[in-house]
Amino acid sequence: MTKTRAREPAHPQAYELKVTLRGIRPPIWRRFRVRDDITLGKLHDLLQVIMGWTDSHLHQFVSKGIYYGQPDPEFPRQDEGKVHLRDVLRKPKDRLMYEYDFGDSWDHDLVLERVLPHEARARYPLIVAGKRACPPEDCGGIPGYYRLLEALANSADPEHQELLEWVGGSFDPEAFDVGTLNRVFHGGWYLAEGEGRLRTIRPSGRAGRGTPGREGSARRK
Repeated sequence: MTKTRAREPAHPQAYELKVTLRGIRPPIWRRFRVRDDITLGKLHDLLQVIMGWTDSHLHQFVSKGIYYGQPDPEFPRQDEGKVHLRDVLRKPKDRLMYEYDFGDSWDHDLVLERVLPHEARARYPLIVAGKRACPPEDCGGIPGYYRLLEALANSADPEHQELLEWVGGSFDPEAFDVGTLNRVFHGGWYLAEGEGRLRTIRPSGRAGRGTPGREGSARRK
């Protein structure tokens, strides 16, 4: 099995990435920033939260025919906990495939869009933008998801009530909020993009001045 050659240790940089769920229209995607020295194992943990999955199934990364994931003697692949993101993505437009749930087969395209300086006080991950809610777990992959949306949108559908109860009473496929997701990672303070820059938002709704990838006037909780 071909092994990825790790680059020499370097000062960390910030990667701005876009992850898009394959096969869904309109697309479900997120744009976010992380340090380039994050391991693929930790990136998996972040993607689960960023996308909205519950980490209930197996997963793997694939790049240039090389598989990365949790060690498994029955399926040789590189240990995701020992491979850093900058070992597989090096320049803008480099990409990585992330598969979650080998039954429903949720494939994600992960593309490196920008390499940025790492600010000393930056907090990562930083969610920059995104669109639409993640499909519910175990809905049957892409065909099952479309069927779910069809049934939920039609109260006369014979499966409407059953599926409505299955999703917990409601499901909004358009729901996504950058600020809420940043609060998940960083508590009451979070960063939101507006007027061409990122602003630090306090829990009261007042905005402080900040710069992209930095805390601005926010304090860690």
